[in-house]
Amino acid sequence: MKRRDFITVLGAAAVAWPLSARAQQPSRIRRVGVLIPYAESDAEAQAQVTAFREALDQLGWHDGNNLRVDYRWTGGDVGRIRTFAKELVALQPDVILGRSTAVTRVLLQETRTIPIVFVVVSDPVGDGLVDSMARPGGNVTGFTNVEASLGGKWLELLKDISPRISRVAVMFDPKTAAGGGKYYLRLVEEAAATLAVNVTATPVQDDADIERAIEVFTREADGALIVTPDVTTTIRRAAIIAAAAQHRLPAVYPFRYVAAEGGLASYGVDVVDLYRRATGYVDRILKDEKPNDLPVQAPTKFELVINLKTAKALGLELPPSLLTRADEVIE
Repeated sequence: MKRRDFITVLGAAAVAWPLSARAQQPSRIRRVGVLIPYAESDAEAQAQVTAFREALDQLGWHDGNNLRVDYRWTGGDVGRIRTFAKELVALQPDVILGRSTAVTRVLLQETRTIPIVFVVVSDPVGDGLVDSMARPGGNVTGFTNVEASLGGKWLELLKDISPRISRVAVMFDPKTAAGGGKYYLRLVEEAAATLAVNVTATPVQDDADIERAIEVFTREADGALIVTPDVTTTIRRAAIIAAAAQHRLPAVYPFRYVAAEGGLASYGVDVVDLYRRATGYVDRILKDEKPNDLPVQAPTKFELVINLKTAKALGLELPPSLLTRADEVIE
């Protein structure tokens, strides 16, 4: 080979090698943080996270392959939300998925640059998490769990269950509920005015509060309970179910799984469906879309569930029309 030809071949190889090497390099592994304000042992919370993970797989994001997902579970301790929010932000993920108003509020206090997708947030505009539903602004967007008529539907459901009801306690934790509890309280009060029902605000923070509040409320007859969705009422749902059963208090809950665990009835959003829908936004952000370009979305799927076994234990004879209307009847 002539010297000139050898140099030409060598130069071509030198150019081709780094191109080939670069082509063989794996693409950057993306990172997602997930902050859940419940115990890792909570079967329902695990089912929701599993739906999120499976939806990621279907979109081509495989944990341990082209994606790393960092989970943080607070164990039901609201005070640990900030600790784990700081940890996730320090990892500098490409996006963080947060469950609840309390979690999203803390995440926003820790970062205004990392994209955040929320689920099960009731009033993102009223709580100052986004500028508007259509144009969230900043680094956060997500999926709400309520529509305006929900308070009225809870009351109507209670009236169907027990027409004599004239008093309703609305249970929430001011520290974790939307608007400090005022958001759902207002929805129920607006509906109560047309149904001749008196509404009692019932703030709670722990099991002792729950037992005491229900014991005091049931000293008078013809009462019922609406349990609104927040971190505390969800974590302490077993205590609420037990106290309502002990004091024979009809109660409506916001999620299907509470009725499945012994609550009398539930009407509310399908949380697993919210997680699946949120995965689409996580996917779009991983593909470099901005949260501000993704409008906050309202729920599209609600479920009515009746626990007939609990109704019988409370001595309630439910109308056939209600059972027919239910998406699920637990016997």
